[in-house]
Amino acid sequence: AADSKREQFRRYLEKSGVLDTLTKVLVALYEEPEKPNSALDFLKHHLGASAPENPEIEALRLEVAEMKEKYEAVWEENKKLKAKVKVY
Repeated sequence: AADSKREQFRRYLEKSGVLDTLTKVLVALYEEPEKPNSALDFLKHHLGASAPENPEIEALRLEVAEMKEKYEAVWEENKKLKAKVKVY
């Protein structure tokens, strides 16, 4: 009975792609020329990168991109105004 449950769980992990994903991340860790100080952080980073995007995170990324554009525009305007009054 326990072996049957274990086998069902293994098939579930295989069917859902978990085993393949874990294998790829572990192979990537194995192939790292310089092993990271924290293997767990390496796994978290690489597994997190393959997770589906949270819509809130995507919205924040867009907001950051917009803010960067506004910052650049204000920076350029600031440089032009300084040049007009010759302040450095």
